[in-house]
Amino acid sequence: MKQFNRRDFLKAASAAAAASVVTGCASSNTSNGVPAPAQQGQSVIGLVAPKMDVVRVAFIGVGQRGFGHVKRMSHIDGTQIVAICDTHDEVLQRSANYLTQNGLAKPALYSGTDKAYQQMLNRDDIDIVIISTPWAWHAPMAIDTMNSGKHAFVEVPLALTVDEMWQIVDTAERTQKNCMMMENVNYGRDELMVLNMVRQGVFGELLHGEAAYIHELRWQMKELDHKTGSWRTAWHAKRDGNLYPTHGLGPVSQYMNINRGDRFDFLTSMSSPALGRQAYAKREFPEGHQRNQLKYIAGDMNTTLIKTVKGRSIMVQHDTTTPRPYSRHNLIQGTNGVFAGFPNRIALEEGSSKSFHEWDYEMADWYKQYDHPLWTKMGEEAQRNGGHGGMDFLMFWRMIYCLRNGEPLDQDVYDGAAWSVISPLSAQSVGNRSASIDIPDFTRGAWQTAQPLGIVS
Repeated sequence: MKQFNRRDFLKAASAAAAASVVTGCASSNTSNGVPAPAQQGQSVIGLVAPKMDVVRVAFIGVGQRGFGHVKRMSHIDGTQIVAICDTHDEVLQRSANYLTQNGLAKPALYSGTDKAYQQMLNRDDIDIVIISTPWAWHAPMAIDTMNSGKHAFVEVPLALTVDEMWQIVDTAERTQKNCMMMENVNYGRDELMVLNMVRQGVFGELLHGEAAYIHELRWQMKELDHKTGSWRTAWHAKRDGNLYPTHGLGPVSQYMNINRGDRFDFLTSMSSPALGRQAYAKREFPEGHQRNQLKYIAGDMNTTLIKTVKGRSIMVQHDTTTPRPYSRHNLIQGTNGVFAGFPNRIALEEGSSKSFHEWDYEMADWYKQYDHPLWTKMGEEAQRNGGHGGMDFLMFWRMIYCLRNGEPLDQDVYDGAAWSVISPLSAQSVGNRSASIDIPDFTRGAWQTAQPLGIVS
């Protein structure tokens, strides 16, 4: 295998950037006027990788989410964990010990510097790489992974800027490698059931969706040297917009066939005042503490409205600051009725024993009739292996199943880019008096003929 190093990557990236400048005037435009870089390869919609008898897996980042991923992957048939990289030796050894204590071979370990993962990518016995690192590393690590000839699976969000999204899309198309953002919520029981109901026309023609990440996380501000809060807190002082849009938006996008018959057209966004984190820091930390030195600018609640090309509307909200119960909203409205989550409830004009003027909160019969075949088949095992009620395990199981059986993944690079780009674009809108902002078509028009995600069994 050709050795991969950072110098080669930077040279290739510089050449690609120079080419995009030279050809910029000739580049194709999306239908809403957002310029797209000149395409460097073929579309990866429906990409099928050669079947793998055994999927050889490597991990970058095993501190919190990544350690859970190691545990769940170790329980999936047809996988071999080959290598693990982390800059923190304690969590690196924890993952290695978990594997050996459960009778599995010790993986090769990489540490020492922020770029140690690049040495790991030189190996020729790795098929896929699971990336669970701070957000700023997602794009460079995904690009490096694909350039080294491996498939990339990235924690949410896929990237942080519009330019990064395009770089990832271009790399996936040029290398013909999968780059899937691991949106686990798409594999939740409720979300799968609603997808099944939508496909069967239970709600009629779709009109409107609501999605959110409302999850009080101020306590993470006390994580100073390690764990998520040590780097995530700073984003509240960097960007005023939706910092984390994909958990609620992913399922609603699949209901609406975004990038598979419809696509995001434009958005407008506004934020509430940013008061909660400053107040929390003042209350919980000494006056001179680093948490009191930050100027928190991300509004405690951000609300973003998205319009699709087919005219549908989606409300996306983000709030990790205010004291309120957890919610992802997960609402889908059609001409025949509505499903809403947190708590789950349904109202239909036709097909329900109750009037649409009142909610039906009893889910047992709906589960019995509409549970997704994936959940019917794997739900008990998913719950047994854990991860947000089983959705994490089911996501990994499905990823491995597709790779071993030569099937397209349920989520592709265009999904990850479309769902993640809402964050930088929402900040752009907020900073311009909630002006309407066009959303790039990362598929470059291929959404018009792409097939909707089916109900797989």
